[in-house]
Amino acid sequence: MMILKVKEYYEKKESLIEINVGDDDDFTVCGDVHGQFYDLLNIFEINGNPSEINPYLFNGDFVDRGSFSVEVIITMIAWKILYPEHFHMARGNHESKNLNKIYGYNLIVTKI
Repeated sequence: MMILKVKEYYEKKESLIEINVGDDDDFTVCGDVHGQFYDLLNIFEINGNPSEINPYLFNGDFVDRGSFSVEVIITMIAWKILYPEHFHMARGNHESKNLNKIYGYNLIVTKI
């Protein structure tokens, strides 16, 4: 259900969005989690969980190399569903069909 819900969300959105951040607002930008679930949890522990007042942008490369790619993408999808306008996921080169073939991760995430 989560995957269907996030798929429906992304199908309605443009592939390029504008994110406005106020001068005094915090905004956490992260990249290259690469399936490292415990690193993802550590990011949330250090910077706080995503929320309307604690937005995040993950700059792709969510999956593959680490042992917990499924856990990473499901956690990120859950946050996206909970805070769709405050949790952002930009697709990286590791969320492509070709790199998924190379690294053996077969979930193809579209429009993320």
